[in-house]
Amino acid sequence: QVQLVESGGGLVQPGGSLRLSCAASGFTFNDYYMTWVRQAPGKGPEWVSGINPDGRVRYIDSVKGRFTISRDNTKNMLFLQMNTLNPEDTALYFCARGTGTYFWNYDKYDYLGQGTQVTVSS
Repeated sequence: QVQLVESGGGLVQPGGSLRLSCAASGFTFNDYYMTWVRQAPGKGPEWVSGINPDGRVRYIDSVKGRFTISRDNTKNMLFLQMNTLNPEDTALYFCARGTGTYFWNYDKYDYLGQGTQVTVSS
């Protein structure tokens, strides 16, 4: 079965950095567009970024220039490097298997991991 396991979250001060990782199993990873989704307290899920198997990427405007999504198809791993974090980035971050591509249905997904908490606070 599809499994997505995130790690790397934590508490960080404004302006700090974190790198999230996601270990994927149970499907052919390099056949799928992969995404990161976040959910802030009291809000609905928000798509953050996605990456095609070939490395083409897309980001929500609020994280452009600060976050970098990447993947290692040889190790079935997805990453999100987050720099210059601010309190508005505080959320539970999920790795998700996408159902589209970086330019079509880029915010759609079918499986989510359990999430990793990111808290940005002084």
